[in-house]
Amino acid sequence: MSIDLSKMPKLGFGMMRLPEKDGEIDIEHVKRMVDKYMEMEMNYFDTAYIYHGGKSESAVGEALVKRYPRESFKLATKLPAWEIKEESDIERIFNEQCERACVDYFDLYLLHSIEDGNNIETYEKYDCFSWGLKKKAEGKIKHFGFSFHGSPELLERVLDEHPEVEFVQIQLNYLDRTNPVVRSEELYNILHDRNIPIIVMEPIRGGMLASLAPEQEAKFKAIRPDKSIASWALRYVGSLPGVMTILSGMSTEEQMDDNISTFTSFEPLSQEEMSAINEVTEDILSIPQIGCTACKYCTPGCPMQISIPDVFRTVNTLRRYPDDWRAKNFYSGLITRSGKAADCISCGQCEGVCPQHLPIIELLKEASGILD
Repeated sequence: MSIDLSKMPKLGFGMMRLPEKDGEIDIEHVKRMVDKYMEMEMNYFDTAYIYHGGKSESAVGEALVKRYPRESFKLATKLPAWEIKEESDIERIFNEQCERACVDYFDLYLLHSIEDGNNIETYEKYDCFSWGLKKKAEGKIKHFGFSFHGSPELLERVLDEHPEVEFVQIQLNYLDRTNPVVRSEELYNILHDRNIPIIVMEPIRGGMLASLAPEQEAKFKAIRPDKSIASWALRYVGSLPGVMTILSGMSTEEQMDDNISTFTSFEPLSQEEMSAINEVTEDILSIPQIGCTACKYCTPGCPMQISIPDVFRTVNTLRRYPDDWRAKNFYSGLITRSGKAADCISCGQCEGVCPQHLPIIELLKEASGILD
């Protein structure tokens, strides 16, 4: 059974950056956001076993599943390779996900973060592709695919070996088109050439493309003064053929309002607007930045409790605005509730789970020299 693209909303609700209160997911806030999103006849929710330290799936159960008819929404989650130590773990994790989310089946189910090295080796070792097909036959999964953070060469191999895959989720935004690690333009071309539906993650690059330097924002505002900076990033990926759904990890109702506005009256990019995006891309790439998307995969296992994405965000801000005192003030407050960059013990657990393949240990040493 192939995916009916006409029934997939262009904007998907990513459940990785949910609003928090006192260090926990703010369920009442999430409920309001779910209601607003559903009211606009949008209904695709994307979560994962590890999001919010394992609490995202349960939040989806409370804010969505218990409050809406099951057939009124589509829910996706993912199997994490790094949690699989033996074959029985696969079924255990899946059953736990169903229990957390209060569902009997998932509309879309993904092998999480296929990439060169351990993850793909784990999925192949335990024959997770065949397991996915078995779950489809049981009616526990409606559509089966994977999220991808590897090389174009690996993507082609996996697709050749597994024609049963119905969709692929990739990181895609205007800044990462030629990124030598992400290589998103190459990944997009492979999938588009094969007519495989594409789900886009990180279209705003963890929020980085929602707020730019004043001179960069001015180039967009000169053409569309009434549109947000984030809307440009969403319209870039939304203008690409073959893109099925674009995930946005919305944390506030204001972000949701803006994103809904972008897609309810969607306008593909004009040639003039594409030229502006190319100019802004060149400007951003001229300033060295740490390519962190704030996914926070690295933080739960850090023995020193370093808030690594926040450290990198501070460094990136200082690189753009060297005289901005607010960045160092932010860091001073940060280290009252988490570890300092200098506290890193080089254990490497963060590098093992980073989907951007960042040399985090070395970057933290550099950050410590700037901030500590």
